[in-house]
Amino acid sequence: MDLPPLISASEIPRVREDELESKSGSENAECNSGDEEEAGRHPKKKRYHRHTQHQIQVMESFFKECPHPDDKQRKELSRELGLEPLQIKFWFQNKRTQMKTQHERHENQQLRNENDKLRAENIRYREALSNTSCPNCGGQTTPGEMSFDEQQLRIENVRLREEIDRMSSIAAKYIGRPPGSNPFLPSPLTPETFDMYGPGDILRGPAGLSSGEVNLDKPMVIQLAVSAMEELMRVARVGQPLWIPSLDGNTEVMNEEEYLRGFSRGVASTNFGLKAEASRETAIVIMNNANLVEMLMDVNKWSMIFSSIVSRAATLEVLSTGVAGSYNGALQVMTAEFQVPTPLVPTRDSQFVRYCKQHEDGTWAVVDVSVDNLQPGPLLRCRRRPSGCLIQEMPNGYSKVTWVEHVEADDRAVHRIYKSLVNSGLAFGAKRWVSVLDRQCERLASVMASSFPSGEVSVITTQDGRRSMLKLAERMVISFCSGVGASIAHQWTTLSGTCGDDVRVMTRKSVDDPGRPLGIVLSAATSFWLPVPPQKVFDFLRDENTRSEWDILSNGGEVQEMAHIANGRDEGNSVSLLRVNSVNSNQSNMLILQESCTDPSGSYVIYAPVDLVSMNVVLNGGDPDYVALLPSGFAILPEGPQGIENGGAGSLLTVAFQILVDSQPNAKLSLGSVATVDSLIACTIERIKGSVLGDLAQ
Repeated sequence: MDLPPLISASEIPRVREDELESKSGSENAECNSGDEEEAGRHPKKKRYHRHTQHQIQVMESFFKECPHPDDKQRKELSRELGLEPLQIKFWFQNKRTQMKTQHERHENQQLRNENDKLRAENIRYREALSNTSCPNCGGQTTPGEMSFDEQQLRIENVRLREEIDRMSSIAAKYIGRPPGSNPFLPSPLTPETFDMYGPGDILRGPAGLSSGEVNLDKPMVIQLAVSAMEELMRVARVGQPLWIPSLDGNTEVMNEEEYLRGFSRGVASTNFGLKAEASRETAIVIMNNANLVEMLMDVNKWSMIFSSIVSRAATLEVLSTGVAGSYNGALQVMTAEFQVPTPLVPTRDSQFVRYCKQHEDGTWAVVDVSVDNLQPGPLLRCRRRPSGCLIQEMPNGYSKVTWVEHVEADDRAVHRIYKSLVNSGLAFGAKRWVSVLDRQCERLASVMASSFPSGEVSVITTQDGRRSMLKLAERMVISFCSGVGASIAHQWTTLSGTCGDDVRVMTRKSVDDPGRPLGIVLSAATSFWLPVPPQKVFDFLRDENTRSEWDILSNGGEVQEMAHIANGRDEGNSVSLLRVNSVNSNQSNMLILQESCTDPSGSYVIYAPVDLVSMNVVLNGGDPDYVALLPSGFAILPEGPQGIENGGAGSLLTVAFQILVDSQPNAKLSLGSVATVDSLIACTIERIKGSVLGDLAQ
């Protein structure tokens, strides 16, 4: 939480004279003039030391870094500033008191504002209830004269109208339409419509938007968001008959007929070729609800946390930032592209509205729903039905997250070896989102750790160095994930690989990116199936002792782990700094930064060569953003649900390399460079297959 602005120490209230005298003795008091006899006739007047501007500035600066200096630090300050240690102590005490008072004053003002808001809402509710009419005769009535069901329906009607009015008012300034002229405002709730559709359907309107520019009727977007929120709350919480056990009994499957029966107004798509996928998953994660909500509503944080799933994302328009300084009521139109880490599965591009709300029981909910049908547009390959998560606060900074992923998608272009994974919903489903979120929350907790966990092997001696290395590894992982999928931003060229598997290659120009080496970068990736369990492949690739069996760069040399940072409960989640003691003198003392991560949805081993000078800067806490990286590595996915549940079956392995082929950005790519990369991939695959299949046969 940000601290309030610092105030000059000269403005800090002085300690009473008798208190200061009792604490500091007579050091700060002097006689005005005259001898002892003169002093005896006139009471002594105390003259207190007034700090110079330089002393104040030094102490202010020190206070920002350390509000509670110890004895040693106070003595050092006293020597530097020419003050007594006791004077230093009193100044810091006064400063802390002032900051605490200022902070409490700020919090009190926030509480007063919240109280005024609640009081105003209460008045509006009372007025709305007092103005209700009898459903039979139309005359005025009071809540006590209505049945309980009718009373609850009318209270719900008032609440929904309040929400629509508030959000319509926000949108009115964008379109110049009076708030009360919303032609899509639903009719009041009645027992008949409640029984027919349920509260989640009353406000349902059209759902969708073309993938071009944002040109939407804002009240329709608002109506759609409120309706989607109601649906998400119901879908996330109900059981059978909407959700039924799968055939293996380990997962839930949505009953599509039951869904269409209860949520048929404007949510089902008639687009040819789209198939519905629905999944739900719950987990306890180590992040409080406020930080989770902020992460989901900030597109940069969201795409960074889910970099293995979200290949591109942007906020197109913000309709509401929320109320009372929170994300409660925040509404924004977004676009995102979702991927699987392989060039063999097409990405899913979607444009949707994201709406955040805190409900009366304290639960936060964030919902997405496609806006592709709000105006005519081209046929899309993916459409998001109301999807998102419910976040409930748990003790000790944890949160319970219930995630619902519900889409219609065209998966006809998926490569045959990934069909089982995609058709099961595991490639893009709720289990993958929750698994990645849980792992990333553990990683963030590791970054924020105030002490070195026991058992870490490291040449890092400071917390700043540890954080810099983790930040560099995070950028490496994001760069790898953004370059390995089948994003529409990539111009892949397919080559017939010498290893029997097609290799996709593309080139990138790096001109002014400090995180990439200058010149032409060639990216190459291929995916293939291995009849080996994913865990076995992951353990083999991340182990520095077996690295020489597949890594051509190590050239058969010994690999030594210089630093090891744990990133969660699973020992496979870690960041390492490796030294390759190559037999080749040109590669002597080469360093490799590596991050390995695993969760129930898949595993990664990602690495990049780093030079010794740059890495020393990082290990000493320097800025890692200026270290040039070309990440390569592996993505290991289960071939289907059976691989996730029992850790067996086969693996879907993606191998990807990034290589600088020319340091001149305007140079042309040669066929020799492509052939070199193709040969590198082929040799790596052959070595991996030879090692893991050989071990399996033994």
